[in-house]
Amino acid sequence: MKLQGKIVVITGASSGIGAITAQMLSERGAVPVLLARSEDKLRALAAELKGESGWFVCDVTDEAEVNRTMEAVLDRYGRIDILLNNAGYGKFAAFTEMEPGEFAAMMDVNYMGIVRCTKAVVPHMLARGSGQIVNVASMAGKIGTARSVAYTATKHAVLGFTNALRQELRKSGITVSAVNPGPIATDFFKTADPSGNYERSVSRIMMTPEHVSAKMVKLMEKGREEVDLPGLAGFGIRLYNLFPRLADKLTYNMMNRK
Repeated sequence: MKLQGKIVVITGASSGIGAITAQMLSERGAVPVLLARSEDKLRALAAELKGESGWFVCDVTDEAEVNRTMEAVLDRYGRIDILLNNAGYGKFAAFTEMEPGEFAAMMDVNYMGIVRCTKAVVPHMLARGSGQIVNVASMAGKIGTARSVAYTATKHAVLGFTNALRQELRKSGITVSAVNPGPIATDFFKTADPSGNYERSVSRIMMTPEHVSAKMVKLMEKGREEVDLPGLAGFGIRLYNLFPRLADKLTYNMMNRK
């Protein structure tokens, strides 16, 4: 798919890989439409983009606001070619240290946010017979680790949703894709790991946000259905699926650094 002129709606676009992906899409001639809660950050990012772009303040936990925003995008541009569901956050803590409300809040953003946005866009894509939904999941959605029970559960939900929806829409002209990154050097860890201990422990394998964003843009261009990052992790996932309990025991010290 050539991205020239494509209308790409990006949630969680005000920082991190959302913002960098918007810049890369703009450089390719796409029209990034930025969604996030911070008006100031959206204005600043839009001002930096080279080509045409748009932005809307939108909280993905508010169903009515999501519906109004997507309708406003459609009114302005006439279509949505790609929806990049990127909004999300994490908190790394032991199961016994987290209240049930924290589990619910994280699920509301990371999983239900994707459901709400996708629900608002898919009918339009079905009517056109084309489009792409790109959901940012995580390697955590494939391998669980200690002190990430709540976050891992949200990303398992995202992958389950993505895989099932892909099958449901396979003959509709809509591509449903998952991006599964490992640790990325962004502000994500300010909330997920305020101590900085986990970030330091995985610094040697931490990916740059530019690398991840470039892979996401390539996934859009190629119409791919899934990408695991880093690439070597995909091989590890396949081995894990073959021998999950053995892999848990063998990789415990390496994987559980939170």
